[in-house]
Amino acid sequence: MKKVIVWLLCLFIVLLVYYFQLPPLNLSSPNFWIFAFDVIFLSVLAIIFTSDNRIIINKRFNNSLFTKYKIIVISITTLFCLLFLINIISLPIFNAKEYSKRIEVTEHQDFVSDVKEVDFSKTPLLDKDSSQKLGDRKMGEFTSMVSQFYVSNLYTQINYNNQIIRVTPLEYANFIKYLTNRKSGIGGYISVNSVDGSASLVKLDNGMRYMPSAYFFENLYRKLRFDYPFTIFDKPSFEVDNEGRPYWIIPTVNYKAVGLKKEINGAVILDPTTGESQKYKVEDIPSWVDHVYSAELIIEQVNDWGNYKNGYLNSIFGQKDVINTTDGYNYLVMDDDVFLYTGITSVSTDESNLGFILVNMRTKETKYYLLPGAEEYSAMASAEGLVQEKKYVASFPLLINLSGKPTYLLSLKDNAGLVKMYAFIDVSDYQKVVVSDASLGINAAAEKYLNDANIQTNSNLVEKDIMIKSITTAVIDGTTYYYFTDYEDNKYSASIKIAKEILPFLEVNDTINVSYKEGKIFQIITIN
Repeated sequence: MKKVIVWLLCLFIVLLVYYFQLPPLNLSSPNFWIFAFDVIFLSVLAIIFTSDNRIIINKRFNNSLFTKYKIIVISITTLFCLLFLINIISLPIFNAKEYSKRIEVTEHQDFVSDVKEVDFSKTPLLDKDSSQKLGDRKMGEFTSMVSQFYVSNLYTQINYNNQIIRVTPLEYANFIKYLTNRKSGIGGYISVNSVDGSASLVKLDNGMRYMPSAYFFENLYRKLRFDYPFTIFDKPSFEVDNEGRPYWIIPTVNYKAVGLKKEINGAVILDPTTGESQKYKVEDIPSWVDHVYSAELIIEQVNDWGNYKNGYLNSIFGQKDVINTTDGYNYLVMDDDVFLYTGITSVSTDESNLGFILVNMRTKETKYYLLPGAEEYSAMASAEGLVQEKKYVASFPLLINLSGKPTYLLSLKDNAGLVKMYAFIDVSDYQKVVVSDASLGINAAAEKYLNDANIQTNSNLVEKDIMIKSITTAVIDGTTYYYFTDYEDNKYSASIKIAKEILPFLEVNDTINVSYKEGKIFQIITIN
């Protein structure tokens, strides 16, 4: 009877450990082996408590537990040694070429051809930190909900019907709040427009029940584990589909050996309101999903490509053509997809970039652009240096195509996290940096940069003789701008810096030859 009770207790503890650890029943998962070790440890304790034998110190061990169960002990020890050996053999030192091919990188692409001219109405000007502050402020307007829920810090960057937004769910504030709200669930999520900073609390007709902050079998991770006991999961992301319905996107993982060479092989999409889910292969994931691969995994794989493409020994000693990603990253949105951007630098320097990569976060399509220029943190320091008396902090840059030139765009924020200025920096020459007051708008900031930094380009320029119908001036950030209309009612703008010997003397009905860039207001680049 004693043995039955001990083993039943052991089984109960094992089930309890499984309930909380939630390991996949998959031999390649490190979490499985942690669980297996716990089971072995509990089993040994049960054997000791149910055994009639005792280990006698300093005497013969013929009747000891080790002797009695030596086959089991030897088998378990051999298994762990074998796993250790398999992992050693699977390390990059023996498989450098294989590690270098974890991600397929298309090298030396043409940036201007691949990346369209920047459209500031579709450019995410707010970073995650600023979005969090706006989201928390919006949540504070709903006093009845603040006491019950808190805002998650996920803030996933997505393309929602051609709007660039960050979305994040609300979560239960604590266990008591879960109990009092679980029947109705969590009734909304926060949406922050990354372009104009507008934030809203999107309320749902049916509340979300399967959440990370939920308990028991409504906990998201527990729900996934019991629905898919053999599947290894990566970190979930929160997204909404084209109708605004919320979903959890949970990538599925496979490993080589135990926990090595991680790769995404699909995703589970789970509806948090109903708990219904569907498992997809990578190639079958719906196009509205923006995040399948995590930024951390992408950077890990790109670093393996840069380190090991010429062999493991070269990555340690010669380091010929060994490159790595820079420390930070940001997101671009193009053609209904979200792309990760990060710089590529040599392992022997951290002051400049050799180029940069763009990675589609849904398909993992990766392109490498060979473009020597400023490393992102050098560019950030350059922008901060222009306004050092204000002690503004620069956000990590966005990489944009401005008038056919790769350009860094970043925000300068005050201590409260509010965007006060925009900075444009030439990627190839970070001394060409211009800052502008954010209150004037991003288009005015871009125009000021193109004029002040003397950025000349022949791409998409129109040359024309115009007769001036009207002319006015305005001073913006200490620079005089001239605004014209012609007799076709076209509008033009020009900085004094492009032709300071001509512009001050122009009058109505004068005819001038100009080269300009088309837009709502034609931006004059040269005057002849």
